[in-house]
Amino acid sequence: RGVTSHAKHKKVLEQAKGFYGRRKNTIRTAKAAVDKAGQYAYRDRKVRKRAFRALWIQRINAAARLEGFTYSQFMHGLDLAGIEMDRKVLSDVAGADPAAFKAIADKTTLAASPGGAVSRPASEGAVGAG
Repeated sequence: RGVTSHAKHKKVLEQAKGFYGRRKNTIRTAKAAVDKAGQYAYRDRKVRKRAFRALWIQRINAAARLEGFTYSQFMHGLDLAGIEMDRKVLSDVAGADPAAFKAIADKTTLAASPGGAVSRPASEGAVGAG
């Protein structure tokens, strides 16, 4: 084997460090194992984002139900109130500071009620405006 082949093999075997059995020290099996590990890592980076979003939604839902909302009603109320907080921050607020979450929930209640304090600008959706 030449210098280049040796360097490539060494690189793969370093990536396979800690694998079980031949997967860590035989180039053919190590290469397959490292390739598969890379596929799993790529896929699971996406899955991790999904899992965290689901967790945030569960936490927001639990806190919203304590305030008498479902998750979807709460999120719709946030939209009507013009409150732009992402789910990660809302989840954190719900767990760490229930009083602040209650204040947010009160604003969504006000916005979601008929004739709520928050109204859309007159130019939006008006016939002949603009």
